[in-house]
Amino acid sequence: MVRGRISQLSVRDVRFPTSLGGHGSDAMHTDPDYSAAYVVIETDAEDGIKGCGITFTLGKGTEVVVCAVNALAHHVLNKDLKDIVGDFRGFYRQLTSDGQLRWIGPEKGVVHLATAAVLNAVWDLWAKQEGKPVWKLLVDMDPRMLVSCIDFRYITDVLTEEDALEILQKGQVGKKEREKQMLAQGYPAYTTSCAWLGYSDDTLKQLCAQALKDGWTRFKVKVGADLQDDVRRCQIIRDMIGPEKTLMMDANQRWDVPEAVEWMSKLAKFKPLWIEEPTSPDDILGHAAISKALVPLGIGIATGEQCHNRVIFKQLLQAKALQFLQIDSCRLGSVNENLSVLLMAKKFEIPVCPHAGGVGLCELVQHLIIFDYISVSASLKNRMCEYVDHLHEHFKYPVMMQRASYMPPKDPGYSTEMKEESVKKHQYPDGEVWKKLLAAQEN
Repeated sequence: MVRGRISQLSVRDVRFPTSLGGHGSDAMHTDPDYSAAYVVIETDAEDGIKGCGITFTLGKGTEVVVCAVNALAHHVLNKDLKDIVGDFRGFYRQLTSDGQLRWIGPEKGVVHLATAAVLNAVWDLWAKQEGKPVWKLLVDMDPRMLVSCIDFRYITDVLTEEDALEILQKGQVGKKEREKQMLAQGYPAYTTSCAWLGYSDDTLKQLCAQALKDGWTRFKVKVGADLQDDVRRCQIIRDMIGPEKTLMMDANQRWDVPEAVEWMSKLAKFKPLWIEEPTSPDDILGHAAISKALVPLGIGIATGEQCHNRVIFKQLLQAKALQFLQIDSCRLGSVNENLSVLLMAKKFEIPVCPHAGGVGLCELVQHLIIFDYISVSASLKNRMCEYVDHLHEHFKYPVMMQRASYMPPKDPGYSTEMKEESVKKHQYPDGEVWKKLLAAQEN
Protein backbone atom coordinates (compact mmCIF):
# COMPACT_ATOMS: atom_id res chain seq x y z
CA MET A 1 0.00 0.00 0.00
CA VAL A 2 1.68 3.20 -1.21
CA ARG A 3 1.31 6.06 1.27
CA GLY A 4 2.73 9.34 2.48
CA ARG A 5 3.80 12.73 1.23
CA ILE A 6 7.54 13.27 0.87
CA SER A 7 8.38 15.67 3.66
CA GLN A 8 12.16 15.60 3.71
CA LEU A 9 15.12 14.93 1.41
CA SER A 10 18.70 14.94 2.69
CA VAL A 11 21.93 14.17 0.84
CA ARG A 12 25.41 13.46 2.20
CA ASP A 13 28.88 13.16 0.70
CA VAL A 14 30.23 9.76 1.81
CA ARG A 15 33.76 8.74 0.79
CA PHE A 16 35.94 5.70 1.44
CA PRO A 17 39.74 6.11 1.05
CA THR A 18 40.15 3.04 -1.19
CA SER A 19 43.00 4.71 -3.13
CA LEU A 20 45.30 3.98 -0.16
CA GLY A 21 45.28 0.27 -1.09
CA GLY A 22 45.08 0.64 -4.86
CA HIS A 23 41.56 -0.87 -4.83
CA GLY A 24 39.58 0.04 -7.93
CA SER A 25 42.64 1.28 -9.82
CA ASP A 26 42.68 0.97 -13.60
CA ALA A 27 44.43 2.47 -16.63
CA MET A 28 42.38 5.68 -16.48
CA HIS A 29 41.40 5.98 -12.80
CA THR A 30 44.67 5.47 -10.93
CA ASP A 31 43.64 6.57 -7.42
CA PRO A 32 39.88 6.19 -6.91
CA ASP A 33 38.28 6.81 -3.52
CA TYR A 34 35.01 4.87 -3.76
CA SER A 35 32.32 7.36 -2.80
CA ALA A 36 28.62 8.09 -2.96
CA ALA A 37 26.12 10.90 -2.85
CA TYR A 38 23.75 9.29 -0.33
CA VAL A 39 20.12 10.44 -0.46
CA VAL A 40 17.49 9.74 2.21
CA ILE A 41 13.84 10.65 1.70
CA GLU A 42 11.21 10.63 4.41
CA THR A 43 7.43 10.89 4.30
CA ASP A 44 4.76 12.09 6.71
CA ALA A 45 3.36 8.52 6.89
CA GLU A 46 3.31 7.06 10.39
CA ASP A 47 5.28 3.94 9.40
CA GLY A 48 8.57 5.89 9.62
CA ILE A 49 9.91 4.10 6.51
CA LYS A 50 12.73 5.96 4.72
CA GLY A 51 13.89 5.61 1.13
CA CYS A 52 17.66 5.45 0.62
CA GLY A 53 19.38 5.99 -2.71
CA ILE A 54 22.93 6.45 -3.89
CA THR A 55 24.92 7.40 -6.92
CA PHE A 56 28.51 6.22 -7.21
CA THR A 57 31.53 8.52 -7.59
CA LEU A 58 35.31 8.32 -7.20
CA GLY A 59 35.90 10.93 -4.50
CA LYS A 60 36.47 14.47 -5.73
CA GLY A 61 33.38 15.85 -7.37
CA THR A 62 30.92 14.12 -5.04
CA GLU A 63 30.19 17.56 -3.60
CA VAL A 64 29.07 18.65 -7.10
CA VAL A 65 26.61 15.75 -7.30
CA VAL A 66 25.34 16.68 -3.82
CA CYS A 67 24.64 20.22 -5.12
CA ALA A 68 22.75 18.76 -8.08
CA VAL A 69 20.62 16.57 -5.80
CA ASN A 70 19.71 19.66 -3.76
CA ALA A 71 18.86 21.50 -6.99
CA LEU A 72 16.42 18.69 -7.92
CA ALA A 73 14.87 18.36 -4.45
CA HIS A 74 11.97 20.76 -5.11
CA HIS A 75 10.59 18.32 -7.72
CA VAL A 76 10.27 15.67 -5.02
CA LEU A 77 9.32 17.47 -1.82
CA ASN A 78 5.62 17.64 -0.90
CA LYS A 79 4.73 15.09 -3.59
CA ASP A 80 2.54 12.13 -2.65
CA LEU A 81 4.36 8.86 -3.24
CA LYS A 82 1.10 7.49 -4.67
CA ASP A 83 1.08 10.26 -7.30
CA ILE A 84 4.74 9.63 -8.17
CA VAL A 85 4.38 5.89 -8.77
CA GLY A 86 0.94 6.37 -10.32
CA ASP A 87 2.56 8.42 -13.08
CA PHE A 88 6.20 7.36 -12.83
CA ARG A 89 6.92 8.26 -16.44
CA GLY A 90 5.61 11.76 -15.86
CA PHE A 91 7.66 12.13 -12.68
CA TYR A 92 10.81 10.80 -14.39
CA ARG A 93 10.32 13.28 -17.21
CA GLN A 94 9.72 16.13 -14.78
CA LEU A 95 13.07 15.41 -13.11
CA THR A 96 14.94 15.14 -16.42
CA SER A 97 13.19 18.07 -18.11
CA ASP A 98 13.69 20.87 -15.60
CA GLY A 99 13.98 23.73 -18.10
CA GLN A 100 17.06 25.25 -16.45
CA LEU A 101 18.86 22.19 -15.07
CA ARG A 102 18.41 20.33 -18.35
CA TRP A 103 20.82 22.80 -19.96
CA ILE A 104 23.71 21.33 -17.96
CA GLY A 105 22.67 17.77 -18.88
CA PRO A 106 20.55 16.91 -20.72
CA GLU A 107 20.10 13.43 -19.22
CA LYS A 108 23.83 13.00 -18.67
CA GLY A 109 26.68 13.98 -16.42
CA VAL A 110 26.28 15.29 -12.91
CA VAL A 111 22.58 16.12 -13.18
CA HIS A 112 21.77 12.60 -14.36
CA LEU A 113 23.87 11.03 -11.57
CA ALA A 114 21.88 13.14 -9.11
CA THR A 115 18.62 12.07 -10.80
CA ALA A 116 19.66 8.42 -10.33
CA ALA A 117 20.35 8.94 -6.61
CA VAL A 118 16.93 10.56 -6.07
CA LEU A 119 15.05 7.93 -8.10
CA ASN A 120 16.96 5.07 -6.44
CA ALA A 121 15.69 6.43 -3.11
CA VAL A 122 12.11 6.60 -4.44
CA TRP A 123 12.26 2.96 -5.62
CA ASP A 124 13.72 1.92 -2.26
CA LEU A 125 10.87 3.68 -0.45
CA TRP A 126 8.19 2.20 -2.71
CA ALA A 127 9.56 -1.37 -2.38
CA LYS A 128 9.91 -1.06 1.41
CA GLN A 129 6.29 0.10 1.69
CA GLU A 130 5.19 -2.87 -0.44
CA GLY A 131 7.31 -5.16 1.78
CA LYS A 132 9.25 -6.52 -1.21
CA PRO A 133 12.80 -6.34 -2.54
CA VAL A 134 12.88 -4.23 -5.74
CA TRP A 135 13.47 -7.26 -8.00
CA LYS A 136 10.30 -8.90 -6.63
CA LEU A 137 8.31 -5.65 -6.89
CA LEU A 138 9.25 -5.57 -10.59
CA VAL A 139 8.67 -9.28 -11.21
CA ASP A 140 5.19 -9.10 -9.67
CA MET A 141 4.25 -5.90 -11.48
CA ASP A 142 1.71 -6.02 -14.28
CA PRO A 143 3.46 -5.51 -17.66
CA ARG A 144 1.37 -2.40 -18.36
CA MET A 145 2.43 -0.88 -15.05
CA LEU A 146 6.08 -1.63 -15.85
CA VAL A 147 5.74 0.04 -19.25
CA SER A 148 4.17 3.09 -17.60
CA CYS A 149 7.41 3.63 -15.61
CA ILE A 150 9.48 4.12 -18.80
CA ASP A 151 10.10 7.31 -20.76
CA PHE A 152 10.17 6.21 -24.42
CA ARG A 153 11.14 9.63 -25.74
CA TYR A 154 14.01 9.35 -28.30
CA ILE A 155 13.92 5.54 -28.54
CA THR A 156 10.62 4.77 -30.33
CA ASP A 157 12.52 4.13 -33.59
CA VAL A 158 13.86 1.01 -31.84
CA LEU A 159 11.44 0.29 -28.98
CA THR A 160 7.80 1.38 -28.82
CA GLU A 161 5.43 0.94 -25.90
CA GLU A 162 3.78 -1.87 -27.87
CA ASP A 163 7.15 -3.61 -28.37
CA ALA A 164 7.92 -3.32 -24.66
CA LEU A 165 4.52 -4.69 -23.69
CA GLU A 166 4.88 -7.63 -26.07
CA ILE A 167 8.34 -8.53 -24.67
CA LEU A 168 7.07 -8.35 -21.08
CA GLN A 169 3.93 -10.37 -21.87
CA LYS A 170 6.05 -13.09 -23.52
CA GLY A 171 8.25 -12.99 -20.41
CA GLN A 172 5.27 -14.07 -18.29
CA VAL A 173 5.65 -17.60 -19.68
CA GLY A 174 7.83 -19.73 -17.40
CA LYS A 175 8.34 -16.83 -15.00
CA LYS A 176 7.46 -18.82 -11.86
CA GLU A 177 10.02 -21.53 -12.71
CA ARG A 178 12.75 -18.96 -13.39
CA GLU A 179 12.01 -17.23 -10.08
CA LYS A 180 12.33 -20.57 -8.26
CA GLN A 181 15.61 -21.21 -10.08
CA MET A 182 17.00 -17.82 -9.04
CA LEU A 183 16.00 -18.35 -5.41
CA ALA A 184 17.72 -21.75 -5.42
CA GLN A 185 20.83 -21.07 -7.52
CA GLY A 186 21.30 -17.31 -7.78
CA TYR A 187 22.59 -15.26 -10.72
CA PRO A 188 26.09 -16.12 -12.03
CA ALA A 189 28.81 -13.57 -11.28
CA TYR A 190 32.40 -12.80 -12.27
CA THR A 191 35.08 -11.20 -10.11
CA THR A 192 37.16 -8.09 -10.74
CA SER A 193 38.67 -8.05 -7.24
CA CYS A 194 41.84 -10.00 -8.14
CA ALA A 195 43.44 -7.83 -10.78
CA TRP A 196 43.26 -4.08 -10.22
CA LEU A 197 46.04 -2.32 -12.10
CA GLY A 198 47.65 -0.97 -8.92
CA TYR A 199 48.13 -4.43 -7.39
CA SER A 200 51.55 -6.11 -7.29
CA ASP A 201 52.05 -9.49 -8.98
CA ASP A 202 52.19 -11.15 -5.56
CA THR A 203 48.86 -9.62 -4.50
CA LEU A 204 47.38 -10.64 -7.84
CA LYS A 205 48.53 -14.27 -7.40
CA GLN A 206 47.35 -14.42 -3.81
CA LEU A 207 43.87 -13.02 -4.59
CA CYS A 208 43.53 -15.21 -7.67
CA ALA A 209 44.40 -18.35 -5.67
CA GLN A 210 41.85 -17.41 -3.01
CA ALA A 211 39.15 -16.72 -5.63
CA LEU A 212 39.74 -20.13 -7.25
CA LYS A 213 39.44 -21.75 -3.81
CA ASP A 214 36.15 -19.87 -3.30
CA GLY A 215 34.74 -21.33 -6.51
CA TRP A 216 35.12 -18.45 -8.98
CA THR A 217 35.31 -19.46 -12.64
CA ARG A 218 35.12 -16.04 -14.34
CA PHE A 219 37.80 -13.38 -13.91
CA LYS A 220 38.39 -9.86 -15.21
CA VAL A 221 41.77 -8.17 -15.50
CA LYS A 222 42.48 -4.46 -15.96
CA VAL A 223 44.69 -3.62 -18.96
CA GLY A 224 45.67 -0.64 -21.08
CA ALA A 225 48.51 1.27 -19.43
CA ASP A 226 51.57 -0.71 -20.57
CA LEU A 227 51.56 -3.57 -23.09
CA GLN A 228 54.44 -5.58 -21.60
CA ASP A 229 52.91 -5.21 -18.17
CA ASP A 230 49.56 -6.43 -19.54
CA VAL A 231 51.15 -9.46 -21.22
CA ARG A 232 52.91 -10.43 -17.99
CA ARG A 233 49.85 -10.01 -15.79
CA CYS A 234 47.50 -11.78 -18.22
CA GLN A 235 49.98 -14.65 -18.45
CA ILE A 236 50.03 -14.94 -14.64
CA ILE A 237 46.23 -15.07 -14.46
CA ARG A 238 45.77 -17.44 -17.41
CA ASP A 239 48.40 -19.80 -15.96
CA MET A 240 46.62 -19.75 -12.62
CA ILE A 241 43.04 -20.20 -13.81
CA GLY A 242 43.86 -22.60 -16.66
CA PRO A 243 42.54 -22.64 -20.24
CA GLU A 244 38.90 -23.55 -19.46
CA LYS A 245 37.90 -20.69 -17.15
CA THR A 246 36.61 -17.39 -18.53
CA LEU A 247 38.85 -14.33 -18.73
CA MET A 248 37.69 -10.79 -19.57
CA MET A 249 39.76 -7.62 -20.04
CA ASP A 250 38.94 -3.98 -19.30
CA ALA A 251 40.85 -1.01 -20.74
CA ASN A 252 38.70 1.70 -19.10
CA GLN A 253 38.65 3.99 -22.18
CA ARG A 254 42.41 4.16 -22.50
CA TRP A 255 42.97 3.69 -26.26
CA ASP A 256 42.37 5.32 -29.61
CA VAL A 257 40.52 3.12 -32.11
CA PRO A 258 43.54 1.79 -34.11
CA GLU A 259 45.52 1.38 -30.88
CA ALA A 260 42.73 -0.74 -29.36
CA VAL A 261 42.76 -3.13 -32.32
CA GLU A 262 46.56 -3.42 -32.31
CA TRP A 263 46.82 -3.87 -28.53
CA MET A 264 44.09 -6.53 -28.42
CA SER A 265 45.67 -8.48 -31.28
CA LYS A 266 48.71 -8.82 -28.96
CA LEU A 267 46.53 -9.95 -26.02
CA ALA A 268 44.31 -12.27 -28.08
CA LYS A 269 46.48 -15.31 -27.20
CA PHE A 270 45.06 -15.17 -23.66
CA LYS A 271 41.60 -15.87 -25.12
CA PRO A 272 39.58 -13.04 -23.54
CA LEU A 273 35.80 -13.27 -23.91
CA TRP A 274 35.61 -9.49 -24.21
CA ILE A 275 37.51 -6.23 -24.09
CA GLU A 276 35.59 -3.67 -22.06
CA GLU A 277 35.56 0.08 -22.81
CA PRO A 278 38.40 -0.07 -25.35
CA THR A 279 37.97 3.59 -26.28
CA SER A 280 35.94 6.71 -25.38
CA PRO A 281 32.52 5.61 -24.08
CA ASP A 282 30.92 8.26 -26.32
CA ASP A 283 32.52 6.92 -29.52
CA ILE A 284 29.77 4.71 -30.90
CA LEU A 285 31.30 4.34 -34.36
CA GLY A 286 34.73 3.74 -32.82
CA HIS A 287 33.32 0.87 -30.78
CA ALA A 288 31.67 -0.46 -33.95
CA ALA A 289 34.98 -0.35 -35.85
CA ILE A 290 36.85 -2.14 -33.03
CA SER A 291 34.04 -4.67 -32.75
CA LYS A 292 34.27 -5.48 -36.47
CA ALA A 293 38.08 -5.74 -36.36
CA LEU A 294 38.08 -8.13 -33.38
CA VAL A 295 35.53 -10.61 -34.80
CA PRO A 296 38.27 -12.80 -36.41
CA LEU A 297 40.04 -12.95 -33.01
CA GLY A 298 36.86 -14.13 -31.28
CA ILE A 299 36.88 -11.15 -28.88
CA GLY A 300 33.63 -9.32 -28.09
CA ILE A 301 33.14 -5.68 -27.06
CA ALA A 302 31.56 -4.86 -23.71
CA THR A 303 30.60 -1.34 -22.67
CA GLY A 304 28.02 0.69 -20.80
CA GLU A 305 29.20 1.67 -17.33
CA GLN A 306 29.90 5.21 -18.59
CA CYS A 307 27.02 5.24 -21.06
CA HIS A 308 25.07 8.43 -20.41
CA ASN A 309 21.53 7.35 -21.21
CA ARG A 310 19.17 5.08 -23.15
CA VAL A 311 19.84 7.05 -26.37
CA ILE A 312 23.56 6.13 -26.43
CA PHE A 313 22.66 2.50 -25.68
CA LYS A 314 20.15 2.59 -28.53
CA GLN A 315 22.86 3.72 -30.95
CA LEU A 316 25.44 1.19 -29.69
CA LEU A 317 22.87 -1.53 -30.41
CA GLN A 318 21.91 -0.08 -33.80
CA ALA A 319 25.58 0.19 -34.84
CA LYS A 320 26.40 -3.40 -33.74
CA ALA A 321 29.08 -1.79 -31.56
CA LEU A 322 28.86 -4.23 -28.63
CA GLN A 323 28.37 -7.92 -27.94
CA PHE A 324 27.87 -7.51 -24.18
CA LEU A 325 25.80 -4.66 -22.75
CA GLN A 326 26.73 -3.33 -19.31
CA ILE A 327 24.01 -1.41 -17.54
CA ASP A 328 24.86 0.65 -14.45
CA SER A 329 22.35 1.33 -11.68
CA CYS A 330 23.65 4.86 -10.96
CA ARG A 331 24.79 6.20 -14.35
CA LEU A 332 21.36 5.81 -15.94
CA GLY A 333 18.19 7.29 -14.46
CA SER A 334 17.58 4.47 -11.98
CA VAL A 335 15.20 1.54 -12.56
CA ASN A 336 13.04 3.52 -15.00
CA GLU A 337 15.75 4.08 -17.60
CA ASN A 338 17.40 0.69 -17.02
CA LEU A 339 14.08 -0.99 -17.85
CA SER A 340 14.14 0.62 -21.30
CA VAL A 341 17.71 -0.58 -21.91
CA LEU A 342 16.98 -4.15 -20.74
CA LEU A 343 14.06 -4.24 -23.17
CA MET A 344 16.14 -2.86 -26.08
CA ALA A 345 18.88 -5.42 -25.35
CA LYS A 346 16.24 -8.18 -25.45
CA LYS A 347 14.96 -6.91 -28.80
CA PHE A 348 18.50 -7.01 -30.25
CA GLU A 349 19.26 -10.31 -28.45
CA ILE A 350 22.39 -8.85 -26.84
CA PRO A 351 23.28 -10.30 -23.40
CA VAL A 352 23.27 -7.91 -20.45
CA CYS A 353 26.26 -8.24 -18.07
CA PRO A 354 25.93 -5.37 -15.56
CA HIS A 355 28.69 -3.19 -14.21
CA ALA A 356 29.01 -3.38 -10.42
CA GLY A 357 31.52 -2.88 -7.60
CA GLY A 358 32.16 0.58 -6.19
CA VAL A 359 29.95 1.57 -3.27
CA GLY A 360 26.57 -0.16 -3.40
CA LEU A 361 26.60 -0.92 -7.13
CA CYS A 362 26.47 -4.68 -6.45
CA GLU A 363 23.66 -4.14 -3.95
CA LEU A 364 21.62 -2.20 -6.54
CA VAL A 365 22.26 -3.98 -9.81
CA GLN A 366 21.53 -7.48 -8.49
CA HIS A 367 17.85 -6.48 -8.43
CA LEU A 368 17.89 -5.41 -12.09
CA ILE A 369 19.65 -8.48 -13.43
CA ILE A 370 17.53 -10.94 -11.45
CA PHE A 371 14.41 -9.19 -12.78
CA ASP A 372 15.89 -9.26 -16.30
CA TYR A 373 16.33 -13.04 -16.19
CA ILE A 374 12.91 -13.78 -14.66
CA SER A 375 10.79 -11.36 -16.69
CA VAL A 376 12.71 -10.22 -19.80
CA SER A 377 15.65 -12.23 -21.16
CA ALA A 378 14.77 -15.70 -19.79
CA SER A 379 18.35 -16.68 -20.65
CA LEU A 380 21.67 -17.13 -18.85
CA LYS A 381 23.67 -17.73 -22.04
CA ASN A 382 26.81 -15.56 -22.06
CA ARG A 383 25.42 -13.64 -19.09
CA MET A 384 27.02 -12.79 -15.77
CA CYS A 385 27.04 -9.90 -13.33
CA GLU A 386 30.21 -8.22 -12.09
CA TYR A 387 31.11 -8.63 -8.42
CA VAL A 388 33.70 -6.68 -6.46
CA ASP A 389 34.37 -7.56 -2.85
CA HIS A 390 34.62 -4.09 -1.31
CA LEU A 391 32.66 -2.07 1.25
CA HIS A 392 29.61 -4.35 1.57
CA GLU A 393 30.00 -4.24 5.34
CA HIS A 394 28.75 -0.62 5.35
CA PHE A 395 25.26 -1.65 4.16
CA LYS A 396 22.36 -2.84 6.29
CA TYR A 397 21.39 -5.45 3.68
CA PRO A 398 24.64 -6.41 1.89
CA VAL A 399 24.75 -8.73 -1.12
CA MET A 400 24.76 -12.44 -0.42
CA MET A 401 27.07 -14.52 -2.61
CA GLN A 402 26.98 -18.31 -2.80
CA ARG A 403 29.01 -20.45 -5.22
CA ALA A 404 30.06 -17.31 -7.14
CA SER A 405 26.43 -16.30 -7.66
CA TYR A 406 24.25 -13.44 -6.43
CA MET A 407 21.50 -14.83 -4.21
CA PRO A 408 18.25 -12.83 -4.58
CA PRO A 409 17.83 -10.35 -1.70
CA LYS A 410 14.94 -11.10 0.64
CA ASP A 411 14.77 -7.78 2.54
CA PRO A 412 12.31 -5.14 1.32
CA GLY A 413 13.79 -2.23 -0.66
CA TYR A 414 16.68 -1.63 -3.03
CA SER A 415 19.45 -2.85 -0.63
CA THR A 416 20.93 0.67 -0.54
CA GLU A 417 20.40 1.62 3.08
CA MET A 418 23.77 2.30 4.69
CA LYS A 419 24.61 1.88 8.35
CA GLU A 420 24.32 5.27 10.03
CA GLU A 421 27.60 4.74 11.85
CA SER A 422 29.43 4.15 8.54
CA VAL A 423 27.90 7.26 6.99
CA LYS A 424 28.91 9.42 9.96
CA LYS A 425 32.46 8.07 10.02
CA HIS A 426 33.04 8.49 6.28
CA GLN A 427 31.20 11.73 5.66
CA TYR A 428 33.48 14.15 3.85
CA PRO A 429 35.26 16.21 5.14
CA ASP A 430 33.97 16.13 8.75
CA GLY A 431 33.72 12.39 9.44
CA GLU A 432 36.24 10.86 11.81
CA VAL A 433 38.04 8.91 9.03
CA TRP A 434 38.59 12.04 6.90
CA LYS A 435 39.48 14.32 9.80
CA LYS A 436 42.37 11.96 10.59
CA LEU A 437 43.49 11.55 6.98
CA LEU A 438 43.30 15.24 6.13
CA ALA A 439 45.18 16.16 9.30
CA ALA A 440 47.91 13.61 8.44
CA GLN A 441 48.21 15.09 4.92
CA GLU A 442 48.73 18.55 6.34
CA ASN A 443 51.57 17.47 8.65
